[in-house]
Amino acid sequence: MQTDLARILSVAGQHGLFRYIAQARGGAIGESMETGQRKVFSSSNRISTLADIAIYTSEGEMKLDEVFLALKAALGDKEAPSPKASEQEIVALFRKAIPNYDADRFYISHMRKVVDWYAQIVKHASLDFVKQEEPSDAAEA
Repeated sequence: MQTDLARILSVAGQHGLFRYIAQARGGAIGESMETGQRKVFSSSNRISTLADIAIYTSEGEMKLDEVFLALKAALGDKEAPSPKASEQEIVALFRKAIPNYDADRFYISHMRKVVDWYAQIVKHASLDFVKQEEPSDAAEA
């Protein structure tokens, strides 16, 4: 089964990831990927889809699905380190997976969050991602 990162939510102040279930009055309903518990998030919550998140590299931005696949290639069959692992271990993983990440704008706190999300995606979904269609100007012409 393919994973659609546009339907997986990260909510500021909430631990873990949520599957988008439905629109709610003034917000959205999400189901925790870990516990299956549903929650209603208001529009005042900062909600982001994983498809909208990218990391900074020296060549620009790298979408999260590409980051996850780079982490998988770097890790091979091993599990991702804990987000609470040492800073050296986390940085070493990203140096191996994405050697051109922008260290001035992609901090260790971001790395820890990405590693946590990666582990949750591997455990509760799959790394076979639905391709997001880019809007093209050529199609309109």
